[in-house]
Order: sequence, then C-alpha cells, then structure tokens
Amino acid sequence: MSYIIWILVNVLLVLAISMYIWIFRIEDTRLLMLGQVLAQISLLLFIINLNMYFIFLVIRKTKVRKVKIILAKLSRRMMKGHISIAIFGAILIIFHGEIMLLKLGASIGYTHSKIITGEIAILFLVITLFAGYLRHKKSSGRRRKFHFLSAFLFLIMVLLHMLMKV
Repeated sequence: MSYIIWILVNVLLVLAISMYIWIFRIEDTRLLMLGQVLAQISLLLFIINLNMYFIFLVIRKTKVRKVKIILAKLSRRMMKGHISIAIFGAILIIFHGEIMLLKLGASIGYTHSKIITGEIAILFLVITLFAGYLRHKKSSGRRRKFHFLSAFLFLIMVLLHMLMKV
C-alpha cells in the first residue's frame, strides 16, 4: 500500500514541478525556454534515480512476497541504467546552468539568490556523482550513506533553487 502512495507522490511532484516551471517562467526567449526544458528533463531523470532508494526501502520493509519479487525485478532493470541516467541528467543540468548563467545572470546579476542556489546545487551534484563513483568502485555502508546523503542534499538545494524568485 505504501508503494502506491509513493507512486502518487512522484506523479504529483512531477506535475507540480512542471506546472510551476511553466506558470512562473522567466521570459519567453527560446534560449531561456530551452534552459527550462533541460532543467525539467534532468529533474525528471534525477527523480527516477532517486526512486531507486525508495524501491529498495519497500523491498526491505514489505512483508508481501509478490511485491518484493516485482520490485526486485524492476530494480534490477533500473540499476542497469542508473549510471547512464545520472550522467545524462548531469550533462543536461550543466547545459541548463550555462544557458541560465549567461542569459539570466547578465540581466538579474550574478550574485542573485537564484544564481547562487543554482551554483550550490551544481556543487552538490558534483559531490553526488563523486559519491556514486566511489560506491560503484567499491560498495560499502559508508559509501552508500554518503551517496544517499549527498543525493538528498542535492534534491533539497534544487527545490530551494526552483522556489527562488527571479
């Protein structure tokens, strides 16, 4: 039952983020719209990767064998693309950052809170990717926790960045 709630929360989060991005868009220049689309796609990819944690959590916590089997099969398929999804999402985020820094930074200032939180979010992204690399090379409890913590700090900073007004 909790996995149904989690799926619903994911769908609502993606819809809310999409509506927020397109209702409160900055300008209607094509380049800035491209930057917003890149951010939205990369956020969706990150949410897909973040869900790996919750799938494993449900597998550990549920008592229903059929649910465990279904989620274990799903997680095996998802883990094959986890690194590729992360790298592709990171590339999109870097393009988003470059576009927004060049176009938006020039108009609102490079010390604006929107720009600063975006730069901090990219710093957390680099830390998350590094933690994932360490975990990929040699998995341990400490490296798993480091990767998990850095991913959630990245998510919090991205949400804070999104809510900043221009």
